[in-house]
Amino acid sequence: MFFKKKKEEKAPEGKALLYRENIRVNCEAQPQEEVIRQVGQMLVDSGYVDQPYVEAMLEREKSFSTFMGNGLALPHGVEAAKKAIKASGIAVMTFPQGIDWAGNEVHVVIGIAGVGDEHLAILSTVAEKMLDDEAAKRLTEGDADTIYSILTEKE
Repeated sequence: MFFKKKKEEKAPEGKALLYRENIRVNCEAQPQEEVIRQVGQMLVDSGYVDQPYVEAMLEREKSFSTFMGNGLALPHGVEAAKKAIKASGIAVMTFPQGIDWAGNEVHVVIGIAGVGDEHLAILSTVAEKMLDDEAAKRLTEGDADTIYSILTEKE
């Protein structure tokens, strides 16, 4: 199941991986750096990460683009920022008109923080979802409830 953890992998303090308030839809186009700051700040505000993680997300982008294809970007912090992660979590922003992501058009940005190696499973699962053209379209065009349902498999 998507984004469901085994009991022994439960996030600290019972945190869910995604909260509806961490989904912003129909966002206006903005520069890539500002989008990373906003999605990172959602992770901070929700208690998943400490503030330095946002800078680590920007640092990752300088060394390696988080553009994944099919209109998706998955910004996340560099390895050195692992200590700033308190719990695994994601935050989502959608841009129906698209934004420029280092020369690529992006419609869905999902900021990721993963404890230990959990970020790899999150990256893989999200990327797999976006391979499904119908799911990708629904993530791009859907409301917060639709996106929440797709990403938590509560449909």
